[in-house]
Amino acid sequence: MKYTTLPNTDIKISKICLGTMTFGQQNTEADGHAQMDYALENGVNFFDTAEMYSVPARQETYGSTEKIIGTWFKKTGKREEVVLASKIAGPNPNFGYMRENVDFSPASIKFALDQSLQRLQTDYVDLYQLHWPERKANFFGQRGFKVQDDAWEDNIQNVLETLDGFVKEGKIKHIGLSNETPWGIMRFLEESKYQNLPRIKTVQNPYSLLNRTFEMGSAEVCLRENVGLLAYSPMAFGVLSGKFLSGESHPNARIKLFPQFSRYNSAQSTEATRLYQEVARKNGLTLTEMALAFVTQQAFVTSTIIGATTIEQLKENITTIDVVLSDEIIAEINAIQAVIPDPAP
Repeated sequence: MKYTTLPNTDIKISKICLGTMTFGQQNTEADGHAQMDYALENGVNFFDTAEMYSVPARQETYGSTEKIIGTWFKKTGKREEVVLASKIAGPNPNFGYMRENVDFSPASIKFALDQSLQRLQTDYVDLYQLHWPERKANFFGQRGFKVQDDAWEDNIQNVLETLDGFVKEGKIKHIGLSNETPWGIMRFLEESKYQNLPRIKTVQNPYSLLNRTFEMGSAEVCLRENVGLLAYSPMAFGVLSGKFLSGESHPNARIKLFPQFSRYNSAQSTEATRLYQEVARKNGLTLTEMALAFVTQQAFVTSTIIGATTIEQLKENITTIDVVLSDEIIAEINAIQAVIPDPAP
């Protein structure tokens, strides 16, 4: 395994992070425990979860992923060996079952954090992230900013003051963002700088061969401000394994089980995937190896979040840490990106 540190800290984390959002829906508790055992045994010490997991979010499985991680901590006693990240959900009209107010008010943050800690069977999280903005912004598959009515009033100072209280209590070590824009990242950095409040360490956004929109503005922000990208969906819901190019049905695949997750299903995504697979094969790589190595070796990526439904997939994903793409392969990848840019925003 290769390691780095959480930006502006001395916390050592693996360059591959175990994503857990399938625990409790596609994966059983036993499956989740087996994945965490295998990941830790193979050097992955960074786990990511969220209060709303498993996904797709629904009332019947709300908090199930954190509960499975919590029972694993209790069974193994390995809490101190893991750098643990979780998230508080932002506003969504369908999430009323989570708490009275699904927002980032002080009462809501306190309730969400305390409930997460209880499910996780721990006293603290190493990284606590805002899962998506309270304001209306371009995220979850939206390519550009859409002007629309938005009742949100800038409360970022208040949010940071609330999180600062939990840092001082010891319930949170560090904070981060997720599904954020360059404006949002800079706004939080500005507020923390001038108000002497906790500084965000990371942002968790999608990044893959099929979605490089992070490079347009956020990558420069992260490099210049030393904020690390935790890249999620690096395999584009499994599309970048190439398995859907064969014509096989794969009925248990995520995009087959949950067709609402369609952002990687376009004809352009399929064609780009086919071209990337040709590059991988020509260079003696699997598409999985090339896709994950491309993400991991970007200078602005702190850790690549992998998610698997089987141990076999997990093994393959973890071993890609040793793959390094040459300048020639990167040039071939960039040539495809130039022709079919970001087919899955």
